[in-house]
This record gives sequence, C-alpha cells and structure tokens, in this order.
Amino acid sequence: MSGDHTWSTAAEIASAVGSGNVSAAEVTAQILAVIDRRNPVFNAFTAVTAERAVARARAIDASPGKSKLPLAGVPFAVKNLFDIEGLPTVAGSKINRARTPASRDAVLIERLEATGAVLVGALNMGEYAYDFTGENVHDGPSRNPHDPARMSGGSSGGSGSAVGGGMVPLALGSDTNGSIRVPSSLCGIFGLKPTYGRLTRARSFPFVASLDHLGPFARTVRDLALSYDAMQGFDADDAACVDRPAESTAPFLEQGLNGLRVAVAGGYFRKGASPEALGALDTVAKALNAREIEIPHAHRARAAAYVITATEGAALHLERLRRQAGDFDPAVRDRLIAGAMVPSTLVVKAQNFRRWYREAVLALFKECDAIIAPATPVTAPKLGQVNFTLDGVELSVRPNMGLYTQPISFIGLPVAAVPVPLKPLPIGVQIIAAPWREDVALRVAYALEKMGVAAAPRPRL
Repeated sequence: MSGDHTWSTAAEIASAVGSGNVSAAEVTAQILAVIDRRNPVFNAFTAVTAERAVARARAIDASPGKSKLPLAGVPFAVKNLFDIEGLPTVAGSKINRARTPASRDAVLIERLEATGAVLVGALNMGEYAYDFTGENVHDGPSRNPHDPARMSGGSSGGSGSAVGGGMVPLALGSDTNGSIRVPSSLCGIFGLKPTYGRLTRARSFPFVASLDHLGPFARTVRDLALSYDAMQGFDADDAACVDRPAESTAPFLEQGLNGLRVAVAGGYFRKGASPEALGALDTVAKALNAREIEIPHAHRARAAAYVITATEGAALHLERLRRQAGDFDPAVRDRLIAGAMVPSTLVVKAQNFRRWYREAVLALFKECDAIIAPATPVTAPKLGQVNFTLDGVELSVRPNMGLYTQPISFIGLPVAAVPVPLKPLPIGVQIIAAPWREDVALRVAYALEKMGVAAAPRPRL
C-alpha cells in the first residue's frame, strides 16, 4: 500500500495496520486531513470526531492483537441518525439538535469498532430520512463527488459523498425505500441493503419501523462484505432483529457465479428508465447472461410502500408536527401531514397487499438466485432540480429517484447496489436476492467487479 491512504481499500488498510507496515494513527491523521480539505466542497460531514478517532487509533496501535482485527485502523463514518456517544442524534433535523447527547454508540458502531475500525464522524442526510436527493435545508446539500453541482442522492447522501469522494473507505447509512441504493447509484459506489431484520437498528433514529434497514457503503465489494460480516449478530434491543447465526460472506466471494442463475427484471423496471439506466442494466445483464423475468405488480407495491411510509412516518412525528411544524423542512412536513390524513382502510389494504406481493416475489426465486434491476431511473440530477423528463413525461425528482428501489425494500429483500462507471456520470444496478442470501448478492457483485463491469470510479478532485 502506498503512503497515500485516501484511496486505499479497507482490506488494504487493515492488512497494513495489522502487519505493522503502517500505524492506525498515521492512517487516521491522513484521513482527518483529507476530510478537512474535501468536506468544504462535498459537505458530507456534519460532525468530525477527531479527538475520539486519534485516541482509538492509538489504542489499536498499542494492541498486541491488532493483526487479528479484520478492520484494524479502518476509518469509517455514519449517517447522523446513528447514536454517537457525546453527540445529539440529529437525524438531519433542526428539532433534534436540542436532544440530550447520546450516552452510548449505536450497536453497529460498537461492532465495527470491536473489529478495529475507527469512527471519524457523522454524515449529512435528508431530514428524518424522508428524502431521495441529499439536499438538507438545515445543513446544506451533500454534493456529488463526480460533480459538486449535482445531487448525492438521499437520504444517506453524506454517506455516498464521503465514500465516493475518498474521505472514508467505509460508511453506514439507512435504507427505508432506497436510501442506500440511490446514493450508491448517483455517487458511483457499492452499497448493501441487507435482509430486513438482519442487522440491528438499536440506538439509531427511526423513520418507518416496518421498512427501515441499516447497511454499509464501500468502494469495493470485499470491503462491503468485510463490514457487513463485522456487524452481523442478533440483538434483542431491536424487536425486528431475527435470531439467526451470523453467516460470513467475504470468504465466499471467490466462488463467483458458479451455479447461480441470474435474471433481469423486465416490465415495470424497464419502463421510464433513461438510456443511461437501461444501458447500464443491459451491460450487466449481458455479462451475467441473464434472462428476462417480470416482477408482478411492482407498480402496486410502490403505491403501497408510499401509503405505509407516509402513515408510519406521520405517526412517529405527530407530536413534533403539533408543537414545532415550523422547524421542519417544508417538503418533509407537508408529506408527513398528508400521511396523517390517510384513511386506515387504505393502510389495511396496503399491508394485505404487502403479504401477497412478498409471496409472489419469493416464488420467483424458485426460477433464479438473483434478479437485477436499475437502481435509479437517471444519473445524478443537478442540485435544486425539481423535475426530469423521461419518454416525454415530466417526473418530480424527489419521489421518483426511488422508482425502482421501493418495490424491493417494501418486502425486505437483500440488495447489493453496484456502480457502472459510465461517463460523465456513473449509475447503479441492483442485485436482488432471496431473504438471508446476502452472500448471493455479494457474489454476483464481486463477479461483476472482477469482470470490470462494475467499478467505483474516482472523481476528479
């Protein structure tokens, strides 16, 4: 590994720190300097935990067991809805800044640090995670690493910007309707939304409890797998977390596509996509020799996801809306108020459909092991852009960046987002697997990375 750790992978950093070829303190100091230079451009960080990071790095360097730590000395940052000891958990909002600072880290932060990783800060996000753009009215927009005049995507926009912009090799975000996969697509990096219930959400600020997932971003599939493996494990403090054994994925990446059957989603998932999105999908489909399959009633799944998102989100924030409506982002406030007025009969219908749709989609995995689909309909829009036009139809940016992600997260399937390095802007493709088969999604992603079809392009900094 060279002396410049900015673009080193997490695996390279851990190997070098573990072997003593470089100190965790040196890596941390360089990353903090990079954040200091680049964050004014990308606006990815809302807080930098420099003092904590330096102390943690020194402790790793002094540890006799550092060679056994899979993420020794690896810097990472988290979306600011994760509890960080000593900081208020703002979740992208103005209101939460008055909260008492967290007395303990989120469980996933604890698990990453237990494997040697070094937390360096909290990341910008859309208010209360109700966003696909990365434009925060309180902290300003997180910016796209490939063009700072464009969106990073949301709501985990700071996570996408920080990893894509070379400020950290790993970041954590959340995904309710697409908030890991959309920034991954627009920022040209890899992301993983695990199976619903796989990773604990304990000590993180919620949005929609029945849809919320937490997961990692990285610039390589191996780094994604290493971080995901480090965070697995049952946690009784999250009622949705399923008690099942941790299942390592990193050791199995080299198995590649052997025996895996891959399909490409047609119908709904091809309608409305831009030439760039379709081009990326077709490139991936050709590389995987994927046959076409149709996910039934995806348009209804998206509509039902909207109903559940709006009503659960509104219920969570009802008291804040009553007391402090003026302190919300108006776009978030208005959607939450609308959600509070949705009739309960529609919610019941949405939940009943959800159960039927899950069984219909799971039946497809008797015919294939993974399904690929676009991650976003377009490459990164410009900051402040309200609409985009596809096939002569004008669509609103804010809701429609999740056009292809919502029908998948709606039923909690694991998905790896992979970047296709188009020029001038990258765009992502989703790799969707059956529940608990993150290993399949990551194996397909790794095979695409080895082929050179999927790659995280470096921006011109």
